[in-house]
Amino acid sequence: MKTAYLSIGTNLGDRLRNLQDAADALRLLPKTEVVKCSGVYETAPWGYTQQDDFYNICVKLRTGLSSHALLGACLGIEAALGRVRSFKNAPRIIDIDIILYEGVKMNTPELTIPHKEMLNRAFVLQPLSELTDEYSDALEGVKDQRLCKTDFRIL
Repeated sequence: MKTAYLSIGTNLGDRLRNLQDAADALRLLPKTEVVKCSGVYETAPWGYTQQDDFYNICVKLRTGLSSHALLGACLGIEAALGRVRSFKNAPRIIDIDIILYEGVKMNTPELTIPHKEMLNRAFVLQPLSELTDEYSDALEGVKDQRLCKTDFRIL
């Protein structure tokens, strides 16, 4: 079993329900256990800014799935929850990114681990810092991004 960290975001529809549905779907994956979910953070859009704010969480998993199998599962969950890819950084009902996967460093057209933009995004680093201390120092350089922790938790 390997430890993996995922970032999940949503800015369409019932954002809390979308996050909960994604976490619930991850719990159904074979050979996979959701160990912990971070708190929910409300964040301004990144890239394309003419859209509603996002809710973001990070999830810590223990999984027997390979990194590529986990990617396929995440893409399947996105599709099942109604994700439509209209243009880069478009509004989305759900977005699931593999941020870290124990023992894996790769850069392929399908998958880059660690996620290539994670160190530039407070909406990844802040919830990730609830799950691991490894990247806490990296957050200092990106605190200028608007980020607000909500009172909500995903179970």
